[in-house]
Amino acid sequence: MSLNILLIVCTILMATAFSPEANAASANGPVEAPKYMAEESAVDNFDEPNKDPLEKLNRVSHRFNRFVDRLVLRPAAKVYKTATPDIIQIAVSNFFANLNDVSNATNNLLQGKPKAGFSDMGRVIINTTAGVGGLIDPASALGLTKHNEDFGQTLRKWGLPQGPYLVVPFLGPSTITDALSGPVNTALYPVRYLYPIDHRNGLFAADAVIRRSDLLAAEAVVFGEEYLFYREAYLQRRAYLAKDGMVEDAFDDGF
Repeated sequence: MSLNILLIVCTILMATAFSPEANAASANGPVEAPKYMAEESAVDNFDEPNKDPLEKLNRVSHRFNRFVDRLVLRPAAKVYKTATPDIIQIAVSNFFANLNDVSNATNNLLQGKPKAGFSDMGRVIINTTAGVGGLIDPASALGLTKHNEDFGQTLRKWGLPQGPYLVVPFLGPSTITDALSGPVNTALYPVRYLYPIDHRNGLFAADAVIRRSDLLAAEAVVFGEEYLFYREAYLQRRAYLAKDGMVEDAFDDGF
């Protein structure tokens, strides 16, 4: 299978990364369900009365994506997780996280959050220089918090409705708004501008495998019907990110 096919399956399960804690704990054993995953759906108040009007089509895309993931990306991720020393995995993850901070900083500024934007900008500068090209993360030790943002969240901040749930072939769970934001997210990723193209594609492939490897432990928390679980996990995480983690507790009665 060509390298480009490997690249576009990078987000098949990436969008179901349940929390930063889940990714960080993936090398340390089973992962607990994140705090914003409730037993009852917390996403019934999205913009549309029916959040999944394309369910029949989405289910076909979901089955196709899972087939491709099991065939290509998951096996590669398992080999990487097993064969690569932990210290190398940490350094490589830091490298790609540093690149993603460029998008985080830009989207925070576009959302009118200068404090978070300049914090992420500082992270890029410090980790790229003192952190040896991003392989080390001294910015976190200095108290510069990472803020996970993307252009889909920026569009929500500007008032654009999230739109129906959408499963994109090869790209995985999304919504109409998140799908439309994809080209901008790609434009904000520094790897996009690396030449020659073979080097760029190699980094895209490595990023895909690393992100998938971070989700191997998270597979243990999947329960019930897989399609419904993935849909609710994705929509709840998007709601969590759009509100900067300020989620409402359905069981909070004020006491």
